[in-house]
Amino acid sequence: MVGGRARARSPRQLTQDPKAWPEQASADPAADAVRQIARNLARALDGHGLSLRAAAAGSSVNRQAIADLLAGRSWPDVATVARLAHFTGDTLWPESVDIERKRTH
Repeated sequence: MVGGRARARSPRQLTQDPKAWPEQASADPAADAVRQIARNLARALDGHGLSLRAAAAGSSVNRQAIADLLAGRSWPDVATVARLAHFTGDTLWPESVDIERKRTH
């Protein structure tokens, strides 16, 4: 699996309270990026009055892949996010992700 063991757990599982997904931030920067994408997508779909079925048909992204992204059960790839962003016309990418950098040198 790309990302190795770091992606063995879903983004949702990497929050302190998975039930609060996608509102609660994650200490893991990758999981938090997915959380922000999911939150932005949910807002875009709601704002445009789009169902998962309509989003899937319009973006050529599998409906279950969209549902899994929204629920924090998957690590979406760049192509998936790009297709959904293009279809909705909304920015889905996070503006920034807080990363605690650990220097090794």
